[in-house]
Amino acid sequence: MEWRKYYLDVILVPLGFMVSLAYHAWLWHMVRTRPLSTIIGTNATARRFWVFSMVKDDEKKNILAVQTLRNTIMGSTLMATTSILLCTGLAAVISSTYSVKKPVNDAVYGAHGELMVALKYVTLLTIFLASFICHSLSIRFINQVNILINSPDSGSDSESSVPDTETTGDNPATPDYVAELLERGFMLNTIGNRLFYAALPLLLWIFGPVLAFLCSVSLVPVLYNLDFLPGGCHRGNLKGGGVKKVDGHGNGVCADCGP
Repeated sequence: MEWRKYYLDVILVPLGFMVSLAYHAWLWHMVRTRPLSTIIGTNATARRFWVFSMVKDDEKKNILAVQTLRNTIMGSTLMATTSILLCTGLAAVISSTYSVKKPVNDAVYGAHGELMVALKYVTLLTIFLASFICHSLSIRFINQVNILINSPDSGSDSESSVPDTETTGDNPATPDYVAELLERGFMLNTIGNRLFYAALPLLLWIFGPVLAFLCSVSLVPVLYNLDFLPGGCHRGNLKGGGVKKVDGHGNGVCADCGP
């Protein structure tokens, strides 16, 4: 390889990737330390309250819980289907013997040799596959929550509703456990969506590294506006740091804002 042909790809594409990676590392830090200043942290806390509310009034809200979770599963299913369809299309392009890249090669600014073109398509294929796996795992966890959120507790009046086991008879699917499963499902859904977004700069990389770099940098302010509350609790870290589990009464206190 000649450096003069590949230097833009070697410099701009990894640099754009590092910009996106640095933003998400900072976002993860903010979610862990000041969760109520972010959309992710605020929604995670609210979902725990929702789980405890559904479990507390299960007889009245069981249908609402199932319908809400079903809508979430439908969204993850759509994204997983889209990702695997794009993987199929990319696999067909990679395995095709017909040269569809010739018209593009004459117009791109950067390396467009056979090795670089193959690297672009394989990287895109890997990103979409990873997104598909994350959405599939998200569906798995939310399906578990769909069943466990309506399971009877140990204080149920009907003894026939509790399985006859050799244990104490307590239901192991506590509200904290169900909330943790739901949080894992939504976290995997978020990761799958972020991987899907990361495929946009890689898709533009086909037309040159400059477009890929500009797209990566442009995504950061867009994601920032979607990830942080514009006028919410910007001081919001829960006591002890991080998103704490709410107790049986659903209590949670912001350390700076007070109860």
